[in-house]
Amino acid sequence: MNNARRAQIFSLLRQHNPAPTTELRYTSPFELLVSVVLSAQATDVSVNKATETLFEVANTPEQFIELGVHGLKRYIRSIGLYNTKAENIIKTCHILLRDYAGEVPPDREALEKLPGVGRKTANVILNTAFGQPTIAVDTHIFRVSNRTALAPGKNVLEVEQRLLKFVPEEYKKDAHHWLILHGRYTCTARKPKCGGCVIYELCEWKEKKAFR
Repeated sequence: MNNARRAQIFSLLRQHNPAPTTELRYTSPFELLVSVVLSAQATDVSVNKATETLFEVANTPEQFIELGVHGLKRYIRSIGLYNTKAENIIKTCHILLRDYAGEVPPDREALEKLPGVGRKTANVILNTAFGQPTIAVDTHIFRVSNRTALAPGKNVLEVEQRLLKFVPEEYKKDAHHWLILHGRYTCTARKPKCGGCVIYELCEWKEKKAFR
């Protein structure tokens, strides 16, 4: 795929959704951090359902520590891997208070040192909470990037690096959200909705006609 076509794709995605954002509900970088950690192998809907009540009770590192691991588990037990996630979140709260005055650091290296925070989670925080032009590659973005030929790669890091190289600068900040939403609702895994796809004419997937 050439750069002109890539630019057209993002132009159309922007026309369709001028102000994309995460579907996780949060009001601070800390709430977003907790939500993203909880969202690993879980849906945004399930996370929002849990945090709706949780954040009313606790939404700062101090309040989470007061709640404790066992107290936190009561609010997130409907989410997969909640035992490990609860322990990681409380450990993270201690680190935030000890090293960053209770604030979420806008720095990749610092974020990736937090328990339960990998490169993808760090990218989401940097992009969504701090407006940095990072692109977190999840299963949806990996699929869309490869299927459309937008930025094909053998693994998530390769796809991320190609997206950062190929996505035009003016679209880079919102690219993560456009691609994840496109993969979640249109370019789905088993039955992609090609008939309602805004970038159908630009997509280079060889099998797309079968789903038109």
